[in-house]
Amino acid sequence: MLSVFVIDDDKSQREALEAFLKDIGCEARTFQNGQECIQAIQNTNVDVVITDYRMPGLSGIETLQKIKNINPMIQVIVVTAYGTIEKAVKAMKLGAWDYISKPIEMDELEIKLERIREHLTLVKENEMLKEKMELLEPDTEIIYRSREMEEIINLLGRISNRKSSVLIQGETGTGKELIARTIHDLSDRKDESFVAVNCAAIPENLFESELFGYEKGAFTGADSQRKGRFEIANNGTLFLDEVGEIPLNIQVKLLRVLQEKEFQRLGSSETHSTDVRIIAATNQDLKKLVDKGDFRADLYYRLNVIPIDVPPLQERKEDIPVLVDHFIEKHTEGDGVKGISSEALDLLLKYEFPGNIRELENIIERTVSLARGDKITSDLLFLDSEKDTKSRDLNTKVANYEKSLIKKALSDNDNNQTRAARDLGVSVTTLNYKVKKYFGEES
Repeated sequence: MLSVFVIDDDKSQREALEAFLKDIGCEARTFQNGQECIQAIQNTNVDVVITDYRMPGLSGIETLQKIKNINPMIQVIVVTAYGTIEKAVKAMKLGAWDYISKPIEMDELEIKLERIREHLTLVKENEMLKEKMELLEPDTEIIYRSREMEEIINLLGRISNRKSSVLIQGETGTGKELIARTIHDLSDRKDESFVAVNCAAIPENLFESELFGYEKGAFTGADSQRKGRFEIANNGTLFLDEVGEIPLNIQVKLLRVLQEKEFQRLGSSETHSTDVRIIAATNQDLKKLVDKGDFRADLYYRLNVIPIDVPPLQERKEDIPVLVDHFIEKHTEGDGVKGISSEALDLLLKYEFPGNIRELENIIERTVSLARGDKITSDLLFLDSEKDTKSRDLNTKVANYEKSLIKKALSDNDNNQTRAARDLGVSVTTLNYKVKKYFGEES
């Protein structure tokens, strides 16, 4: 249940908001000025404050600043007069969660409060998850700072103890196997085996024996019994990397194992039960493979129960500085490199990283070896600038198109981000991030 404080010098407005908030299940208290609310916050836990922008005494902006000084976790919604978008933007830049125009549309306010509820739940879950992840082995630590990865990490914590299959999709080098290992390590299967299978590296004629095992004499050269990956991973996790490379005839057998929870070794009629958590990964678009007939639709839907889309590094550049620090520490021996120059870091931030995190680690490992001083300098970075320029040209065109769509949606909705986000099919948080990214001070 959200605890909400309302500040408004208009008594009828306060009473209307209080009644509405209680009707939707919130705890509500009202105040006629900002100073009264500030005093109450000193001694009371509150999740949200809804404050009018223009009030006698402390203004809405002054109240917002004082609230954030007391507790930055309190989310503030500022109520502005219709059309005063510049005031709303000022409030957002000072830390307001969102704004809402008068006359207040209660449905719109309810949506904003639900977003805050989701955010606070995410924050609490992430705090508990971070404590749990601190106990994991350093090699399985996911290094991040971006909101995109924070949402993925939160998802991992929520799904770790489920039995449902997971499909991780993302470009090569984005850390799909590390995400799979993290799911396993956070789960109640963590003490059992995590078995990784690189489906792209298995010859087609060996797939069945690799996955399900074989009996002695099952084929020429089978001079002893051998367990397959399903049997080795029993009670644990089976990670199928590059799952799009599995041949169609094996896909049928894999589907049967996922449905029936049992299999037979090659050359045997004996049935073995299996209890494994399946996590699959691919850098291909499996849906397109299904449409082309190269991947079975029924297997796709069986694997894609919980989808995780890992964004490429160029879409989460906030992660680059912390990843650089991590890789420097990982690859430096003794009294070697301690950091990176601002010029070199700037070059990395401008680079598009077609090889993603794996390419970044390779770059850092190489430059650490070549560095003469205690810092990585720009002259040590041999980046594929031609490929990068072509990639950036495409990304610039995509960004410009996205920017125009956002601008039109905001214009069509009188700069109301909640309605614009709904038209664009994205969350308010995502839209707010992109508005700041594309428009900066203009926004």
